[in-house]
Amino acid sequence: MDRRLIIKQFIIRKLYRKRIWMHKHTSIHNLPKGLSNELRNTKEVKKAVEELLKDNLLLSKPTHYGLEVSLNPKKIKEIEKLA
Repeated sequence: MDRRLIIKQFIIRKLYRKRIWMHKHTSIHNLPKGLSNELRNTKEVKKAVEELLKDNLLLSKPTHYGLEVSLNPKKIKEIEKLA
């Protein structure tokens, strides 16, 4: 299985499990926490997050202290397939 797909599924499942939707956000730096060390310390995580943002599965909210993300409720069907 593709490493980036594994990372994407991990991130979506984590946010889905914690109910991080729309107005509830988490820092982009918290997303790789919980991944194995070999996956967490790669550029694949950054690319996977960028792809999720580009596919509109994640919504971004820029703040003065960094980027915050949440799940997009308009894409619930695609998110539930990954989760």
